[in-house]
Amino acid sequence: MTATVAALYRHPVKGFTPERLAFADLAAGENFPCDRLYAVEVGPSGFDAANPAWVTKMKFAVLARIARVAKARTAYDEGAGVFSARAEGLPDIDADLTSEAGREAFAAWLTALLGDEADAPLKVIAAPGAWRFMDHPLGHVSIINMASVRDLEQRIGKPLDPLRFRGNLYVEGWEPWIENQWTGRTLQVGGATTTVFKPIVRCAATHVDPTTAEPDIDVVKALFDTYGHTLCGLYVQTTAAGRVAEGDVLELVA
Repeated sequence: MTATVAALYRHPVKGFTPERLAFADLAAGENFPCDRLYAVEVGPSGFDAANPAWVTKMKFAVLARIARVAKARTAYDEGAGVFSARAEGLPDIDADLTSEAGREAFAAWLTALLGDEADAPLKVIAAPGAWRFMDHPLGHVSIINMASVRDLEQRIGKPLDPLRFRGNLYVEGWEPWIENQWTGRTLQVGGATTTVFKPIVRCAATHVDPTTAEPDIDVVKALFDTYGHTLCGLYVQTTAAGRVAEGDVLELVA
């Protein structure tokens, strides 16, 4: 069972603009490169950088909690650590997230953007070491089957931007929904070898149109009403390092 990589994306700050990549180097046992390096707390989340542990996304400024987050258009300069953000009606900002001053500046800018939708003080926090603010503590790399997305949009009669699903890899060539059967299987992803961890259970973040920032489709309900589940996509874990690039082949090998 083979497919090809149609696109790769990272999300440097949890909940904010996906950034398209030409390639990524996957490392064994690690998360997707430069993905969810930072998160924005809405009030104290309880996260302890000295003893990092998974915290529910609902403690952060993410689409599942605040749809208006999608009004921000952001980009991250990995080398400089500078996070740029743009939004209508606000001055542009370029904040160095490696510094406390830069993190405070972005939190202030975002507070102005979100207004009373942010019901507690905002604070930008950085992931320590190899830790990342993933939606699942063991969901290292996410893969979206484009055929499954198209099947759902055909069934509901409405277009669905695949970026609603905030994946790392978007692939073409698999049958719709076949990926839900592959837990524990070995998947060659370009030059890397991965193990399928589990299908991804979807949440209200998918309800938000990433272009308009409006919650316009109850995707979770549509999935359940149509298929009897709320799954879309796979989490995989890298077992042998390698590069994956747009156009590479994915192959179920065991």
